[in-house]
Amino acid sequence: MRIDILTIFPQMFQGAFGESIIKRAIARGLVTVNLVDIRDYTPDKHRCVDAYPYGGGPGMVMRPEPIFFACEALMPLAEPSRIILLSPQGTLFTQAKAKELATLKHLVLICGHYEGVDERVRLYLAQEELSIGDYILSGGEPAAVVVVDAVVRLLPGALGTPASLAEESLSEGLLEYPQYTRPREFRGYGVPEILLSGHHEAIRRWRRKEALRRTRARRPDLLLRHNFTAEDRDLLREIEEEEGRKEEWT
Repeated sequence: MRIDILTIFPQMFQGAFGESIIKRAIARGLVTVNLVDIRDYTPDKHRCVDAYPYGGGPGMVMRPEPIFFACEALMPLAEPSRIILLSPQGTLFTQAKAKELATLKHLVLICGHYEGVDERVRLYLAQEELSIGDYILSGGEPAAVVVVDAVVRLLPGALGTPASLAEESLSEGLLEYPQYTRPREFRGYGVPEILLSGHHEAIRRWRRKEALRRTRARRPDLLLRHNFTAEDRDLLREIEEEEGRKEEWT
């Protein structure tokens, strides 16, 4: 997979992509991450990427020419491509979207800055817009790091233990169950006995139940679109009886 990131601050990515899973994925040849300085594609000698907005208003707006020119220079390198503008106005980035993007051969991420980008980038260049949440960042660079991290770790071979992907939070539409490790007791706080029992089926059922319990308490919106199994329904009934609060999820 090839990921091109269009930015005016390429140095912001050096630390993020030089560690952990992304670094290993790059070293193994699973992904190529290319940082493209938008200033290299400006049509003037001053390498200016922004201008005052037509109609007045505060701040500056990123000009369309260098963004278009940079994307057009990349297109012959890896087709087909998905061009994404990172924007607070975009569709919310989810685990399902990360899985979709992980199947692509070429991904182009455009990082906006200042008061945003010229609307013509949205209308005639970007194929979709993504937002990582309902808050405002100084630019698209932190969002690009989030998207790249979420996508790269899904590439085959990126994780040392591929099976762990199936049990992570949101991988099945639920939050992950509680995790414990050594020591068995710490400052009087112990580990649930079921996890020490060696009874694999009982442990599996406990983990599923706790994943449902945690999702019900923290992200009930996820349950509204969850595909419940018969076991899930039984476990939810048990949880409701234990907590004395019944809700309709199906």
